[in-house]
Amino acid sequence: MFRSLRVFNYRLWFAGALVSNTGAWMQRTAQDWIVLTELTDKDATALGITMALQFGPLLLLMPVAGLMADRFDRRRLLMWTQGVMCALAFGLGILVISGHVQLWHVYVFALLLGICTAIDTPARQAFVSELVTEKDISNAVALNSTSFQSARLIGPAVAGVLIAWIGSGPVFIVNGFSFVGVILSLALIRRAQLVPSPRLAKAKGQIRDGLHYVRGRKDILVVLVMVFLVGTFGFNFPIFISTMSTVEFGKGSAEFGLLSSVMAAGAVAGSLLAARRERVRFVIVVVASGAFGLACIIAALSPTYLFFAVVLVLIGVCSLTMMNTANAYVQTTTEPQMRGRVMALYMAIFAGGTPLGAPIVGFVANVWGPRWSLGIGAASGILAAVIAVVWLARARRDVSTATSSIELPRDTVELATQEIAIVGATATRTS
Repeated sequence: MFRSLRVFNYRLWFAGALVSNTGAWMQRTAQDWIVLTELTDKDATALGITMALQFGPLLLLMPVAGLMADRFDRRRLLMWTQGVMCALAFGLGILVISGHVQLWHVYVFALLLGICTAIDTPARQAFVSELVTEKDISNAVALNSTSFQSARLIGPAVAGVLIAWIGSGPVFIVNGFSFVGVILSLALIRRAQLVPSPRLAKAKGQIRDGLHYVRGRKDILVVLVMVFLVGTFGFNFPIFISTMSTVEFGKGSAEFGLLSSVMAAGAVAGSLLAARRERVRFVIVVVASGAFGLACIIAALSPTYLFFAVVLVLIGVCSLTMMNTANAYVQTTTEPQMRGRVMALYMAIFAGGTPLGAPIVGFVANVWGPRWSLGIGAASGILAAVIAVVWLARARRDVSTATSSIELPRDTVELATQEIAIVGATATRTS
């Protein structure tokens, strides 16, 4: 489960990322809280707009960001992006502490953070593959997510307590200092022990080449469709959790932060389960997507705060099982020289769909209530699973023609064939 931690560079990166991610989750909780309760009167639409501004640049800047990740030194690129995000955290914190913050200020900082994150994300995703050998990439990806979700477990709870104790402003300052952890880890990494991917030479049409590669990989296209649906309409957890906590159950900041941590506990469990698997299986993405949809239905019907908190654990397990496996599948089956551009597209579709989904989900929460917004999340997971099952069923009918036209790598062909056989056997047993 923890085999990648045997590598010095990965241990260093894991520790730095854990510190930085904890601060980031603290800031995200504080940002959601001031928008929802201090700058508006529980306006979920304003919260949705904030999320849209923060994640929108991932969609718009995807082609350039992916090309940068393939062309430039990823370690140096990450040091620059982390430094800028550090400065942004301090800036917003000073505004909040001074009492001069307005809603439009939060919008501007969310947009600037989104631009920086758009450049940072594909480089960070692809950089993991340089820290370990090829056979440990899926494990490193899963542990990377475990670090992120462990921070999600700690950050919101600490932020909730700090907001209730000393206010929202100091939380942003703490996040600014947390970036020192990841910057220091990047500076101390042993460069001689990295496993660098080939750097892309400057040439015309390289962005187009990345898109053509993905278009020729039908299996990756199906994964991207699933990630788009669930990421756009299902992963609006700040809206789901904040509105259910405050509107449905009438709770305060501490209880709001606790719900985020409770769901993160399930997410950590899902990440560790993914880390144990030696091979990435497409069918796990499908099953986890359907289970996520069912868990959202149960959450929408929750009669009490405690029941809702318990169901959030299940949502955390299903959501991270799906996304970790999808991420690892795309990374391990993509050619190394294409990885930065493909992962940029993956993250753009995953997080970039938020500008489309968050305002819609926020509007539904305002007009029809938080429970109906969870219903949208449920529909996204179930629909994604149905689309994947249909594709697998069609591929099973003519697997030889499909694999030859897709021109998959040999390992990917064998893996896809196994998944088709598994789904077919499951359907036969069910009949």
